[in-house]
Amino acid sequence: MVRPMRLLILASNFWPEATGTAPYTTGLAAGLRARGHGVEVLTTHPHYPAWRVQPGYGQWTRRELITGVRVTRQRHYVPRDPSHVRRAISEISLGLRQNFGAWRAHDITLTVSPALLTSALARLRTLLMRDQRPFVIWVQDLYSAGMAETGRGSGAGARLVGSVERWVLRRSDVVVVIHDRFARRIIENMGVDAERVRVVRNWSHIQDDEDETVDVLHTRARLGWSPDETIVLHAGNMGVKQGLHLALDAARLAEAQSPEVRFVFLGNGSQRRALMEQSSGLTSVSFLETLPEAEFTAALRAADVLLVHELPGVSEMSVPSKLTSYFHAGRPVVAATDPDGITADEIRAAEGGEIVESGDAQGLLRAIVRVGTDKRYGDALGERGQSFRRKVLGEANAIDTFEKILDSAKRGR
Repeated sequence: MVRPMRLLILASNFWPEATGTAPYTTGLAAGLRARGHGVEVLTTHPHYPAWRVQPGYGQWTRRELITGVRVTRQRHYVPRDPSHVRRAISEISLGLRQNFGAWRAHDITLTVSPALLTSALARLRTLLMRDQRPFVIWVQDLYSAGMAETGRGSGAGARLVGSVERWVLRRSDVVVVIHDRFARRIIENMGVDAERVRVVRNWSHIQDDEDETVDVLHTRARLGWSPDETIVLHAGNMGVKQGLHLALDAARLAEAQSPEVRFVFLGNGSQRRALMEQSSGLTSVSFLETLPEAEFTAALRAADVLLVHELPGVSEMSVPSKLTSYFHAGRPVVAATDPDGITADEIRAAEGGEIVESGDAQGLLRAIVRVGTDKRYGDALGERGQSFRRKVLGEANAIDTFEKILDSAKRGR
């Protein structure tokens, strides 16, 4: 029997943000509240992935009640150009806001990384105040791996980040990670006690609506997609680790070799403007702003191929959150990534798509044409991905597991 608990969640992203970690933090908070637990969230104003605060937000402090969850938003520094240094300053500014404010009575502190530095400051506060309540960190990205894999892993700054990451993970009572390979890495490379590490897979955060029929032709017409085009859709963040400038190389090849292929980039991110400039003059490329959830789901289902793209060398730092939405949509996935990396493992486990070495533009285009033009093959991949999502990536099971982990931490087991 899980007894009611009071949970304080410290996070850098929350609803109404629709990409990145926000849907999972929001889903966990709402799910635990629905199970009878008290949940309070300290977070920011919505700003990701555009890196600008959404209209209507931005007050010094703003309090809301969202699905029964108390949410306190605190203004912090949001850089327009989120370099590593500016992101660090952003995280520290949030950590200072959270640490110098009052925390309501609670049984467990849960912090979400990213933001790593914010999480570290929260742990420092609890240690200095001799707070004996369980401190749980939920790791969505590995910072040290990310800096190394994106080519920014040398120098004093990278060493400092690695030291901070090891420090906060070792000093947390429970470390929740989103993949078994994350668990192995932090146990073997960072010296975290294996008994304190738990795995909870990210889930599909789009509502179950398999009975709802999407009018594909109508959706494509509304989005300006011709029925005769092969639509390759990349949805979500357009940042450094996605390496989407290399996807434009495949788009350039498509201009000459496969003019029926169109690359569509949906969403926002730090690299969006640069990508738009680099694709100027390419008729095979178009961009869409972030869509509301129902329209977003319809767009995924109306595409012929769903694209995952990662910078060469990126293999262990994260599991793309877009995969859960892709599998939910039941469309085939083509991933340009490290064949030995986590993303490739996930797609192979789902049997939901094809994998191409990142940076191989010609191979990427061949896979897109193969998957996108063979309807029977593409539909089979999509159905297998959808089945994997139902069996492995269910939200209710994930939140049940999280609830048990938190209950055990509270009981000191």
